[in-house]
Amino acid sequence: MDISSFLIDNNLPFPLFFLSTFLFLLFTFKQTKSPSSKSLKNLPPGPPKLPIIGNLHQVGNKPHISSANIAREYGPLISLHLGKQLVVIASTPEAAMGVLKTQDRFLSSRFVPTAFQHKNLLPNSLIWSECNQTWRNLRTLTRTHMFSNKALEAQSALREEKIGHMMDFLHSKQGQVINIEDVVFTTLFNTLSSIIFAKDLIVLNDNYGRDDELKATLYQIIEFGGRVIDFGSFFPILERFDLHGIRKGSMKQFLKAFGYWEYIIEERRSQVSSSTWSSEEAQSFVDHLLENGFSNNQIHELVTELFVAGSNTTTRTVVWVMSELVRHKEVMSKVDDEMKKEIKSDKINPSHLSKLYYLQACIKEAMRLHPAVPLLLPHKAAETCEVMNYTIPKNTKVFVNMWAMGRDPKVWDDPLSFNPERFMGSKMDFKGQDFELLPFGSGRRICPGLPFGVKSVEFILASLIHEFKWVLPDGEEHSKLDMNSKFGIAMKREKPLKLIFEKK
Repeated sequence: MDISSFLIDNNLPFPLFFLSTFLFLLFTFKQTKSPSSKSLKNLPPGPPKLPIIGNLHQVGNKPHISSANIAREYGPLISLHLGKQLVVIASTPEAAMGVLKTQDRFLSSRFVPTAFQHKNLLPNSLIWSECNQTWRNLRTLTRTHMFSNKALEAQSALREEKIGHMMDFLHSKQGQVINIEDVVFTTLFNTLSSIIFAKDLIVLNDNYGRDDELKATLYQIIEFGGRVIDFGSFFPILERFDLHGIRKGSMKQFLKAFGYWEYIIEERRSQVSSSTWSSEEAQSFVDHLLENGFSNNQIHELVTELFVAGSNTTTRTVVWVMSELVRHKEVMSKVDDEMKKEIKSDKINPSHLSKLYYLQACIKEAMRLHPAVPLLLPHKAAETCEVMNYTIPKNTKVFVNMWAMGRDPKVWDDPLSFNPERFMGSKMDFKGQDFELLPFGSGRRICPGLPFGVKSVEFILASLIHEFKWVLPDGEEHSKLDMNSKFGIAMKREKPLKLIFEKK
């Protein structure tokens, strides 16, 4: 692919290609200093780079796939030069361990995408802020009141209630085409909103689609955050121009989201500020934040992040698992058989989930093939360090390619086949210690919402499969279901998963 095709394929207007090229020549050569040759010695191997653009022409709009192809030629740890940005990508369990465990202390800083580079947001971010004391306090507070075993147990009835609402809604739609992503997203969003604010914010009804304004706002934030092409990050001298409108567009959506939260925060604040209120009366996560002296602005950022991360990646995981099960009827039949054996009641309840070993294996297998965040979130080298005897200079952007790892024949037998049996009887899990399977990351930056995500995925899938038989509309052949993906901050299907169900 030549550079002009690359830019056009990524929605960059053709005239802007010439403008950008001119700016590159004008600013990059004259005003941007190149890293010293000393700092670039002993880098991980990688393909030859072109003047100015480096390896940009080799990335395309699916960097998880293009970098996997490059890694097959150059090795488990590769270097790419994207404009002025040095990028290192780990693509094997050994390389991932070097990044996320051995050198975690030096590589746990974040490279913040343009969509989230707003100075008032970063200090209150669980995902993007530095690993400082404020960040540690945020993680502790969030883990204690949202993701600890005690918190998850307290949320059990609430999860059951929200999934019950989802099932009631679906029962009224027999014979109709269902967009699985929209229904699951709304269910997860309302579960989170009940935990965070003690109320539902999106109604699950006939208008459950993306025309809902609040949902559309969050989808826009997700979309801006996943933009592949951003000249400002490749050429820092161009950052001020916001050529793609990412900073302006994302800030507009953030402010819209903050407007939704504001009145709810004030409502909760009036209760927490009451002279008769005590911490034992806390009904929501926001109550605990207010009790700890958080301002509205601090709460805005943290809450938005929790909604975007908690609803988005978990929804995508459910959709990918359902896609594989619908595509492989024999696997779906085995899930059905397990449920008939282990569950004697009409409805799923939380106590059933620990017995569904084959369903758990299906979830792991789908996460292997379709990790929600295929490159994990970008790390940054806080200091120069070494991984696998290669130098990683300070300020290098570092990724771990979970998509490549999950399809590596050196790691997995018959890696392109959906085969849940590979996990039956295996002790491998996704809690950050088995580097072959890290959908939630590992080390300091492991996703704090892992326990919530796993419980939600299991409960939703078990409910959908236990009560309904799912088929493709219009008699489409299941084995030919389109499984192409679209890269973003979380990997989604190129085409929405739309299904029809029959009651069992």
